[in-house]
Amino acid sequence: MPSAPSDPRPAPPPPVRGLKDRWYHIIFEADTPAGRVFDIVLIVLILASVVAVVIDSMPGIPPRVARALFTAEWIFTILFTVEYIVRLTVARGSARYARSFYGVVDLLAVLPTYIGLIFPGGRFLLVVRILRVLRIFRILKLATYLGESRVLARALMASRHKILVFLLTVLTLVTIIGALMYMIEGPTRGFTSIPLSIYWAIVTLSTVGYGDLAPATATGRALASLVMIIGYGIIAVPTGIVTVELSNAVREHSRVTCPTCSRAGHEMDAAHCKHCGASLAP
Repeated sequence: MPSAPSDPRPAPPPPVRGLKDRWYHIIFEADTPAGRVFDIVLIVLILASVVAVVIDSMPGIPPRVARALFTAEWIFTILFTVEYIVRLTVARGSARYARSFYGVVDLLAVLPTYIGLIFPGGRFLLVVRILRVLRIFRILKLATYLGESRVLARALMASRHKILVFLLTVLTLVTIIGALMYMIEGPTRGFTSIPLSIYWAIVTLSTVGYGDLAPATATGRALASLVMIIGYGIIAVPTGIVTVELSNAVREHSRVTCPTCSRAGHEMDAAHCKHCGASLAP
């Protein structure tokens, strides 16, 4: 008896089961409509909280505005605390998320306000004010919700070895230049040590030029001029390295992502996901 022909149609993707899985896809996956809405709302809240921190640091704030900022700060703190707890609950590996960079940033975003309750005044007041500045770390949470940050992160990771070699070359160069300037100018003209001369070389090579140290001899000025010219060329090197890798990362990121299983890497003209078989049509 002949066997029944197999169904050529792709198998339907497995449904997302459970409230925890649904919240995971909303919070940690930005490729779904609900995930995009969640990210946009969080970005607005983060920016608003950072603006509140900046205004709160200004002197001479009217009492009415100060009370409004205090209330807004607690509203933001409660919202971000709930978000942090939900992330810990739905994350696939709560301990790994808590130890990750963004997990630590999420925690730092809410801790200072609660620390202010434990040490409300007296000699701890200055410490509390310094800790409250940590609320500015909330702006680092933005990178979690911007898809383009993944492209930039991949480009930086791909170019890390080249940038490391470049930095080692620059460190070697400024050490040699600093030693030469120490020999040429000497302590009598302000170059009292090789580390101080290296500091001058870094400032000059980066074309910052604070002006706190300056060569007085003709030989020293000639060396300084050479360092300035080299500096203009050196600045362009890391930019070119990152630009090439960024172009490659953008080209890879532009590939289609499956709306069902969130797996990337599909060609632009692909009709179905090569992992779960779902349709890639918009």
